[in-house]
Amino acid sequence: MNLLTSFQPIINKHSRVLILGSMPGVESLKLQQYYANPRNQFWKIIYALFDSEPNPDYGERVSFIKSKQLAVWDVIENCYREGSLDSKIREEKVNDFRSLYKAFPNLESVLFNGGKAYETYKKWLGFKEIPNLTFHKLTSSSPANTKKYEEKLREWGVIGDLLNRVAGR
Repeated sequence: MNLLTSFQPIINKHSRVLILGSMPGVESLKLQQYYANPRNQFWKIIYALFDSEPNPDYGERVSFIKSKQLAVWDVIENCYREGSLDSKIREEKVNDFRSLYKAFPNLESVLFNGGKAYETYKKWLGFKEIPNLTFHKLTSSSPANTKKYEEKLREWGVIGDLLNRVAGR
């Protein structure tokens, strides 16, 4: 098994909501793009929340995320895993969140794209150290999660609520 390494975050100084996955899947690692598996509903959900159609160009998707005060990263910096299933992750090392939070003080909410991201963050970092952040666990956008798209979209709607709350300070 090879050591797999995640990507740098998609983030800028305006980012207020950080969405964390666990670790990029095989297709994402191959293409070096977040959520590259066409069956993963991440991009479809994010664009739908802003009444837009997903752009096929990855660079445009990255720009879209940043323009909406969102950020994307993964909890796990590196690990061993065969295939793409979170249940196969072994010997994970988490990313340096202390440095990220220090470098991007406008972050106010952290959303977890699925249970593995949430459980790994909880195990290695916990939720008490950063008092100005709120944390929310969402249903995974992965094709391995069989919850209907409409249910996922409704649940992920919390992003709009958080951005409206943040903007309305």
